[in-house]
Formats: sequence, C-alpha cells, structure tokens
Amino acid sequence: MSNKVEDLFTAQEREYIAAAVKAAERHTSGEIVPCIVAQCDEYEEAAWRGGAIVAFLVFAGFFCLSAFTPVWLPLGLGAMGAGVVLAGGAAMLLVQWVPALRRLLAGEQLMDRRVTGRAMQAFVEEEIFATRERTGILIFLSLMEHEVRVLGDTGINARVAQEEWEGVVRLITQGIRQGRPAQGLIEAIAQCGVLLERCGVQRRADDTDELGNAPRTGGEGEA
Repeated sequence: MSNKVEDLFTAQEREYIAAAVKAAERHTSGEIVPCIVAQCDEYEEAAWRGGAIVAFLVFAGFFCLSAFTPVWLPLGLGAMGAGVVLAGGAAMLLVQWVPALRRLLAGEQLMDRRVTGRAMQAFVEEEIFATRERTGILIFLSLMEHEVRVLGDTGINARVAQEEWEGVVRLITQGIRQGRPAQGLIEAIAQCGVLLERCGVQRRADDTDELGNAPRTGGEGEA
C-alpha cells in the first residue's frame, strides 16, 4: 500500500466515502469526520538509531578483522573512520526511505504517542468540537504507522465507551491489509453510524450537517 495520501483513494472513492458519511449520519446527531494523513512524524530517532547500529557493526567488523584474523586491511585509521561514518549516514538515509525500517526502529510506544498526539491535533484543527451538542467523531488514519484512532467529543463519550470503537478500527485495518482501504473505511463509517444509533445518539428534527462529509487528507503535519 502506498504511503501517499493522494494515491490511497480515487476521486470516485472519495465521493463514496462522503456518501457513506452522509448515510451514517441520517439517523444520528453524530458528525463523522474521516481524516487521513501520510505520517504523524519524521521519526528522526529511528534514523539516528539505524545509523548508530550500522556504524557500530562496521566498526566492530573492522576491529575483528584487524585483531582476530590474519586478514590485512590496506586502510589507515582515517579511512576506516570515514567508512564507519559513511555507513552510518547511508543507514540513516535508508531508514528515511523505507517505512518498514522506520516503523521497526521507531518502536510501537513512540509511534502510539505520536499518532495519538497527531489525532488530537487534527481533532482541534478540523473543529470536531464545534457542533451544537458536542457530537463530533474523528476517524483518524495514519498510513506510515498503520494506526487508526477514533476520537469522540464529550456528547459522544458520554454514551459510547472507547472500547466500543474497536470494531470500527478493525474494519479499517482489515480493509487496508486486504488492499481495499476505501471499502474498509466505508464499512467502518457505516458501523460507526449503527453504533451511535444503538447508543442513543439520536438525530434531532432540526439537525444540520455541521462538519461536512468529505474526507480530510494531508501529509505529515497536515490534516
């Protein structure tokens, strides 16, 4: 799956997602906002870790060859030092280019913190709180981290426990793993509507579409 937001959904799929939001909101006062970003951070820590590990391994290799084998290295200390630095620098670039390496070296705990923080930032930037009855819901997907967050405003959290969103998250992640991210998100939005209706987040006679239906997309640092 591409980590570029613009490659994730076609224009028609974006229309289908917006239609799914409209349909899900038909019987509830909940305002559902899907938001998809490329990544939540550059994870410089991961690049430095990768560079340090490779530089140490290259240094250890030079040392072991020199100290414990009859192999003669036609290199001075300066050349070996330059080799260590170059290897570390190349590893740092490779980590930045390969998302799987970045995820591995960043670690789950760091990514969880950054995704949660970025989702909360999107909640504010997209003004999910700006509904009459505080019934906004953010469905936040970050591609590089393979993470999904569902954040509800106070009017939602009073009725829906956080663990009840697990089915919504599961539909999105399954869709992505199966190569059908748009369908997974559409199914999750529909399930979100069912959950809100079941939990009593009822639609009022004078309800209006307060937050719009189109999915929000962006790269790192954008919503």
